[in-house]
Amino acid sequence: MAETTSKRPMHALITGGAGFIGSHLAEVLLKRGDKVTILDNLSTGRYENLAHLDGHPDLQVVIGTILNETLVDKLVERCDVIFHLAAAVGVELIIKKPLESMMTNIRGSEIVLEMAHRYRKKVLIASTSEIYGKNSHGPLREDTDRVLGSPLKTRWSYSTSKAVDEVFAHVYWKEKGVPTVIVRLFNTVGPRQSGAYGMVIPRFISQALAGKPLEVHGDGKQSRCFLHVRDVVGALVKLMEHPQAVGQVFNLGSQEEVSIADLAARIIQVAGSGSEVRLIPYDQAYEEGYEDMPRRVPDTTKIRALIGFEPTMNLDQIIRSVIDSTQPPEKPTPAQRKQKAVARAT
Repeated sequence: MAETTSKRPMHALITGGAGFIGSHLAEVLLKRGDKVTILDNLSTGRYENLAHLDGHPDLQVVIGTILNETLVDKLVERCDVIFHLAAAVGVELIIKKPLESMMTNIRGSEIVLEMAHRYRKKVLIASTSEIYGKNSHGPLREDTDRVLGSPLKTRWSYSTSKAVDEVFAHVYWKEKGVPTVIVRLFNTVGPRQSGAYGMVIPRFISQALAGKPLEVHGDGKQSRCFLHVRDVVGALVKLMEHPQAVGQVFNLGSQEEVSIADLAARIIQVAGSGSEVRLIPYDQAYEEGYEDMPRRVPDTTKIRALIGFEPTMNLDQIIRSVIDSTQPPEKPTPAQRKQKAVARAT
């Protein structure tokens, strides 16, 4: 089914727009002529992610939190659509700050949706594959059952908070007519992603480039699928614009499955590193009793049928793109410096 496109530039509010995905989304929207307002408290986002967009006439960056109702009210009133990406992200952050993470994810989304209702604005909610919990059957469809551990295990608080987000979005659509689209992201990867919060590919690449051991949590047999951020933001824009996406939930990810141990080996190979792989028990990496899922693969039939989604980059290409963006540029040789000086003089 062919997707629709906007007839005129739109004004998009991106919550969490200084983050990894949000900054790429802002870049795409600005490039095609849209106006963008970013709201970010810079807790995990970084202004450096937006440095290349500094001074753009159609970009406004507001430093603040989605928990500030007055601020969110003003920004939602002025925009046409909302890409709600702001959330506490990463396993390590969730475990270290569970209460703050729950408040950000649940209360923040409630405020965004209430303002969207007040001003009749369309909202895309970025959810997560964590929704499925320990369900390792696959590929996982959007209507697949959730399987969670004990609510007393911090590990599952993120999944629970994002499930509440989805319920809020669905209820605001069903009861109040707020046009909402829910997208469950499966391991988005690319330039600007930080490994500081447990994101595996940038963490492995940083270790490989430094010649350090790649620390694989657990036995390394657990498998995941990774999708480049460029493919993710392209799909988000198409879903936002497609009228038949409203009221629906979509998986968004790759189906190229790889074990984490094999991922580490491939990164070492692509990076040309001499690093070794070191297995770290979950209890040591996170907390006692930490639970993980052995497999997580999305069924993307639904999003392919609606917008024709297909990944454009395979795993090795994704790894290479992150390596290229991580490595510092080579220092110019004396001859190159002289050539640049001559060019400036002329």
